[in-house]
This record gives sequence, structure tokens and C-alpha cells, in this order.
Amino acid sequence: MLEAEFWVAVAFVAFLGVLGYYFQAHRKLLNGIDDRRDRIRAELDEARRLKEEAQTLLAGYQRKQHEVEQEAQAILAGAKAEAERLAGEATARMEEVIARHTRMAEEKIAQAEAHALADVRSAAAEAAVAAAESILTRSVKDKVADQLLADGIADLKSDLNS
Repeated sequence: MLEAEFWVAVAFVAFLGVLGYYFQAHRKLLNGIDDRRDRIRAELDEARRLKEEAQTLLAGYQRKQHEVEQEAQAILAGAKAEAERLAGEATARMEEVIARHTRMAEEKIAQAEAHALADVRSAAAEAAVAAAESILTRSVKDKVADQLLADGIADLKSDLNS
């Protein structure tokens, strides 16, 4: 039994030898393997090239994202500075308006005081004139009294009203 298997193995090896010699199957097999190796190598090179291209694109997008983030921060800082400037201007305008209203109120108060003082002086002058008239009419008589009284009243009125 061992002998039969041996002869089958020898025949198979001889068959393979004949195939290899006459049909050159080993070369075709090796050429097929080489072709397949070359195709795999080309696919690996293409994959490597695509990977490098993807990494380049990714780096470009990350750089653009970083630039956009910096630009957004610059815009935010500019907007914040503009808001602070506008708030400062609004505060300055408000202070100007308050100061102007305060001045106007002080001027109105001063005018009211001056008007009140003038009214008081006018009332005092009229009271003094009336008192002087009453006193002089009782103590001075006749034509001289009337003339003195009229002159005095006119002088007093002109002095007090000016």
C-alpha cells in the first residue's frame, strides 16, 4: 500500500514536471503572481497618494477653520470696542444734556429770584410811597404841601424803580 502511494506521488510530480516543461505553467503562475503583486503595489501607492492628499486637504481645512476663528474673534473684539465707544459717547451726551438742563434750571431759578426781588422792591416802593403820602398829607397843608408831595412821590418812584 505504501508502494502504490509512492508511485502515485512520483507520477504526480512527473506530471507537474511535464506541465512545467512543455506548457511552462510555472512561468504563467509566477507571471500571474507578479501581475497581482504589481496591481496590489499600485493600489497601495494610490491609497498612499489619496491618504496624503486627504491629509493635505484636512490640514488646509484646519488652517482655514483657525483663520475663520481668529477673524471671528477679531470681529467680536471690534464689536465690543465699538459698543464700549458708543456707550462712552452716549454717557458723554447724557452728561451734556444733564449739565445743560441743570444750567437752564439754575438760570430759571436765578430769573425767578430776580423777578421776585424786583416784585418785593416794587411792593416796598409802593408801600413806602403810600406811607410817605399818608404822612405828608397829614402834616403838610395847602398848596406847598401838595407841590412837595407830588415832587417827592415822583422822585421816589423814579429812584425805586430804576
